[in-house]
Amino acid sequence: MVAPEYDAVDTDEELIAWSREYCRRVRRERGVDVRFDLVEWAVSTRAKRRAAAVKRPTLPEATVGDPYDWDSVPGADGRPLPCTMSLTREAFESFARSEWEATLRHELIHVEQYQRDGTTDHGPAFRRRAAALDTDVHCPSFADPKYVLTCRECDRLVARRYRECKLVRERERYRSDCCGADLVLDRGPE
Repeated sequence: MVAPEYDAVDTDEELIAWSREYCRRVRRERGVDVRFDLVEWAVSTRAKRRAAAVKRPTLPEATVGDPYDWDSVPGADGRPLPCTMSLTREAFESFARSEWEATLRHELIHVEQYQRDGTTDHGPAFRRRAAALDTDVHCPSFADPKYVLTCRECDRLVARRYRECKLVRERERYRSDCCGADLVLDRGPE
């Protein structure tokens, strides 16, 4: 399928085609070391909070920064096992084009790390690569959280939570990193 113009993306197939073509352009222009023949593409209909994700097998003893021995994986023939770039339509529809492009660059870092090291994370190597590719370590949120915690002193955002958790239930036991102040709970939109 030929990738449509960004504003003409309507179907899941078009979203994949546009996103794949953008990622190929990033690979060419920014030197991202990714083998697209080993990347499958999908659009998630269930994801509610993540804009995109790289789904991959968990490999024993894989560590970011240490090239993985793909020859030791039965059936891999020395190549990385396939991974899946899973895109969330709701995020695509909520984001500005620049945010969607940044999200794709973020996910490309995960693919690059996985194909080289057999695993991926958001650690120091990821942060350096994100800076080089002009993207964030964490993708922007497109869903409204059920709970928002802020610093009582300066009103800075401390955390967003989509479900009740220990931080929400026992917030009086925690302090903000910015001011060391109590946390204030806002229940967010219902």
